[in-house]
Amino acid sequence: MFPEPAPIEGVLFDFHSTLVDQGDAAIWIRLAWEHAGRDGDPASALGAEKAARLAGWMERIWERAREVDPDSARDLDPVAHRRVFDTLAASMPDVDAELARSLYAMLLETWIPYDDAIPVLSELHARGVKTALVSNVGIDVRAVLDRAGLTDLLDAVVLSYEAGSVKPNVAIFARALELIDVQPERALMVGDSWRDDGGAVELGIRTLLLPRTSGPAHGLDLVLRLVD
Repeated sequence: MFPEPAPIEGVLFDFHSTLVDQGDAAIWIRLAWEHAGRDGDPASALGAEKAARLAGWMERIWERAREVDPDSARDLDPVAHRRVFDTLAASMPDVDAELARSLYAMLLETWIPYDDAIPVLSELHARGVKTALVSNVGIDVRAVLDRAGLTDLLDAVVLSYEAGSVKPNVAIFARALELIDVQPERALMVGDSWRDDGGAVELGIRTLLLPRTSGPAHGLDLVLRLVD
């Protein structure tokens, strides 16, 4: 007989593509277009085909960031974060420097929580299960948490550029566990990347990977089933 696993007393959540979706890239581009003070809209100015191509490119921009920043320097320093974005912007189709600046300014404006994020976090909170955000990010995303109604449902927020380490380094997971006072064998990590979030396994943290989804829900109810 195998021993019963320890109960889960704390859940660590990734941020982007786990609790929140970055939203519609076409809306991001439109907001940047307006921020730059340009007339009309991207589709009419660029043409439908070019606008769609740009939206498709922007949809995967942070995946492309790995190509120019394999060591994740962008997630340790706001200056490096901006520099990586500017490098990517230089290769974007149909984007000039002014529009690139506006895209960066509007970067977080379309990020919204998945429909199941608040219900799952609320239920964990009601059960007395501690929660922490553990994110590889080079800028402060607390404004998104506030806007999305997630702040009060998290017991700790650990951002890589503040923690000085990036996933999959075990140090960032250990910091989150320290803040919520939970032992690794009594924790669960929830993320979307085997490459980054899978690092929690090295500490002995059970890990749930939910691949990126395009719909309003992300399957976070699985967390409650594991906690049960």
